[in-house]
Amino acid sequence: MAVCPDLHQGYVRACQNLGQPENPSIARVLQEADESDKSGCTKGITLKIAGNNHLEPVQRVTDDDLQALASVLSNSTFVTGLDLRYNTLTDAGAKHVAAVLQENSTLRYLNLMFNDIGTSGAELIARALQRNETLAYLRMTGNKIGNKGGMFFASMLQVNSTLEKLDLGDCDMGTQCLIATATALTQNKSLKAINLNRPLLYSQEEETTAHIALMLKENSSLVELHLCKHEMRNFGVERLCEALYENSNLRYLDLSCNKITRDGVKFLAKLLKRNQTLQILDLNANRIEDDGAIYLSEALALNNRTLQALSVVSNNISGKGLVALAGAMKTNMELSYVYIWGNKFDEAACTAFSELIERGRLKPSCTDVKPYEVDGHVHLAELSHGLKKHYYWTPSCGEVTTKDANTSLAIAAVS
Repeated sequence: MAVCPDLHQGYVRACQNLGQPENPSIARVLQEADESDKSGCTKGITLKIAGNNHLEPVQRVTDDDLQALASVLSNSTFVTGLDLRYNTLTDAGAKHVAAVLQENSTLRYLNLMFNDIGTSGAELIARALQRNETLAYLRMTGNKIGNKGGMFFASMLQVNSTLEKLDLGDCDMGTQCLIATATALTQNKSLKAINLNRPLLYSQEEETTAHIALMLKENSSLVELHLCKHEMRNFGVERLCEALYENSNLRYLDLSCNKITRDGVKFLAKLLKRNQTLQILDLNANRIEDDGAIYLSEALALNNRTLQALSVVSNNISGKGLVALAGAMKTNMELSYVYIWGNKFDEAACTAFSELIERGRLKPSCTDVKPYEVDGHVHLAELSHGLKKHYYWTPSCGEVTTKDANTSLAIAAVS
């Protein structure tokens, strides 16, 4: 049996060699990892050193702290996951991250979301990933790497053949790197999920959406695509739908927080009548109104039997459109997750969704509304459920294991 290294003692020695104090948060996590694996050395340890744990005091990880931790991880063959979200890592810390990626041969999950890594740090990490052959999931969410930093990741995607999930949301990327990323994905055969949310775009031409649409015609591996806050209009939606007629892989399409109206939803409804792969569609915070909801309802009621989750939160839909969606669920048994809060509820809409829930057609955990009655009238209250409930945070009790109200590939998971 292999002798399992003592992670905590290795960290203590590394701190002594570097002449720096131990970070108590890191020490505690490493001690817990050692204690949980006393019976034998098992691959699959994930070190969760997040800086936003509110149940106990946390000392956020600095660049110097990471240097000591990196020296331990570089030689570890048992740690497969590292969660460093919401800490204070900068470009100097990215140098140590790159060292781990180059030297560690077992790390498959790395979460760096909402640190302070910039362009030069992005370059170091991206260059390390050109040679890394094990990492499968990277979250850079919220690090302001900018357009130039995004270009380094686009170049990496031309070389790396191991990465399966990449999150570059809220990273201040621009038009150039979005086009470069789309171009790289026409050839990349390994990436299954990518998040490109909230770029900084200064054009109304929707050229980035056009390039992403061209990519979808060629790409044969991508199953999850997030395009939230892309200033997308009906023209862009039409280009995407044209591409998806030729794409038989995409299962999760996120078009939330754009400028899609009922005319754009016409193209999506036509697509749903023929598409046999799309399972999750997020239209949260657009403006599809009643007509758009009715277009979707007709497609779902009469033709589509593939879509499992639909979010139309905050779309200026009134009772007529909401009743149509409820009616579609009576004939379409595949549609199981529906999120509708933020629209205009009249009594007919409240009654329609109340009946779906009471009859068991719509599970309370699969929607964001809960019926209640006052003076003989049915109303709906909000539940904190949704496709992105756990995108920016996870419950203090640990990772969410159920599909309900989760975010990344909750219904059709990446390996």
